[in-house]
Amino acid sequence: MRYLPVFLDVRDQTCVLIGAGDVAARKLALLRAAGARVHIIAPECEAEIAAQIEGDTVQYTAGEFSPEQLEGCRLVISATDDAEVNAAVAFAARARNIPVNVVDSPEQCSFIVPAIIDRDPITVAVSSAGKSPVLARSIRARIETLLPSSLGKLAEFMGERRAVVQAQLPQVGARRRFWEKLLTGLIPPTLAQGKTQTATELFNQALTEEAASPPQGRVYLIGAGPGEPDLLTFRALQRLQEADVVVYDRLVAPAVVELARRDATRLYVGKCRDAHSVPQEEISQKLVELARQGKVVARLKGGDPFIFGRGGEEIQALAAAGVPFEIVPGITAASGCAAYAGIPLTHRDYAQSVRFITGHTQDGKLSLDWAHLAHGRETLVFYMGLTATTEICAQLQAHGLPADYPAALIEQGTTARQRVITGNLSTLPDLIVGAESPSLLIVGEVTALHAELKWFEGSLDAPTAFKPAAIHRADCATPPIAVAA
Repeated sequence: MRYLPVFLDVRDQTCVLIGAGDVAARKLALLRAAGARVHIIAPECEAEIAAQIEGDTVQYTAGEFSPEQLEGCRLVISATDDAEVNAAVAFAARARNIPVNVVDSPEQCSFIVPAIIDRDPITVAVSSAGKSPVLARSIRARIETLLPSSLGKLAEFMGERRAVVQAQLPQVGARRRFWEKLLTGLIPPTLAQGKTQTATELFNQALTEEAASPPQGRVYLIGAGPGEPDLLTFRALQRLQEADVVVYDRLVAPAVVELARRDATRLYVGKCRDAHSVPQEEISQKLVELARQGKVVARLKGGDPFIFGRGGEEIQALAAAGVPFEIVPGITAASGCAAYAGIPLTHRDYAQSVRFITGHTQDGKLSLDWAHLAHGRETLVFYMGLTATTEICAQLQAHGLPADYPAALIEQGTTARQRVITGNLSTLPDLIVGAESPSLLIVGEVTALHAELKWFEGSLDAPTAFKPAAIHRADCATPPIAVAA
């Protein structure tokens, strides 16, 4: 994020506008809408601006710009086509620590004027950091179609009732959930129809019912997908943004965690190989405790929570404790990574079935029915099998699969850093030296289709979508965040 988004109060403040042409006229309209007192400085004044000069609201000084004219002003906008004047304005403003915007010259700006959607008192601002104002305006146009003209009326209605809601619902989480339910109920469309009295009656009834009900916590067990945030389901995003607390694993991409509300508590309980930060039983108990505190908890798990995610154990603990829960499935790593690698998990010519197998070793040994796995004509997908790849390939060969049987490893699948390494049971262990978790091992004839069907190419130069292993080890050595009752 190049610029910090802020909304600046300029009501009754003096703002200096350098220039009096067409561009300056648009900036004048913006400043007046925000309630500013505008001082215009320019050698000549266009008729559109001259018509707006009145008293202290809009003043005009004919002549060239001089730095002392900025004394006492709140902000400065330079809207001239003279590069030397614009540079002088920017220099003078910065020397006085006054926010300055030079139109179409982001390198001289200390703030950017965004594209604006105005539903007073709701304001939505879109900025491209000065890179592409046309794109910002295009995005604004799309958002305009999504926001009804009655949105401002709804904001006023809610603002007038904040104090009474705070008095009736002293807990912050309870208030937030009340407002969220209000926004999805009958009050917004009732206000849009101009029926303010009816909306008030609905509000009073809803608040009375909410105040009479003690807050009840709940847990959402959410599949966070294989890594790419865009692969989250719509339901997953909705539930994540409802949460007071987000409890997440190592294989949940940080970009997914950041989709939660800014004020939500983040609680890392990830597990590293040979260094479990929090035992599974403690994680399950923590979910129960948080819900009993009346909190809405989003339990994020990489991929799908019911496929090697131990989600079943956590749900059993919640059910036994009588805690309400909801399961939100996710795109599991097998389907997501295989799809992005161009490797169909089934294919009528090569594989009529697929198996999901854990490659996680217990005491350094894999206890699998190798004879059944090595019959061929089937796709084998090994989760958490990176460190066991050599043993997996050796065992499959020892139980009947040929050394040249195709196999592939997908590293950081679905993300910009995705890497697909193809080989066979004999060569793959040497080819993947240096590969990092999360990785997925696929064994089967379908992996040979990667060369033909690959459509998504990652790059090792791209930033990793997951925390580096060193950070994970530090996380695992740090006690989990305590959540107060």
